[in-house]
Amino acid sequence: MPYPREEIEAVMVRYVEMRAAIDAGTRVWTDLLEFYTEDAVYIDPAWGRVEGRAAIAEFMVESMTGLEDWTFPVEFTAITGDDVAVKWLQILPGARADGSPWVQSGWSRLVYAGSGRFRYQEDMLNMAHVIEDMRASGWRPGPGFSAPPEEPDRDISIPEA
Repeated sequence: MPYPREEIEAVMVRYVEMRAAIDAGTRVWTDLLEFYTEDAVYIDPAWGRVEGRAAIAEFMVESMTGLEDWTFPVEFTAITGDDVAVKWLQILPGARADGSPWVQSGWSRLVYAGSGRFRYQEDMLNMAHVIEDMRASGWRPGPGFSAPPEEPDRDISIPEA
């Protein structure tokens, strides 16, 4: 039986507010950990499968350090049962010659686990587009940037509840 929709909607309001605060520079990516269970699984298109809140914290620091000038605004969310879709953008600094931003489209699937937390997140975006924009824009990573692992775990399975 899914959790009450109203409960998930209330959590998503806080989640989207936190994402906006991260983009504004008043919060950091690891502040999102309050939204994950201890045994949560996070799937990133470049970094692969990350298991457990402590490992997710490490992943967030490693993967986002050096990208402080990027933003990731949420466009909308959708809820069906315990599944939440989050449509977001990934915006690099600067602009194209025509003045438009360097922007890619991304999606996340989150699976709600109750008590304001998610047990699974899978992010999807076209990494080829990201790399093309990084090259074309001349963007260079900031201090402390880490490259993703060469052979990430590509298991996208959702653990049993």
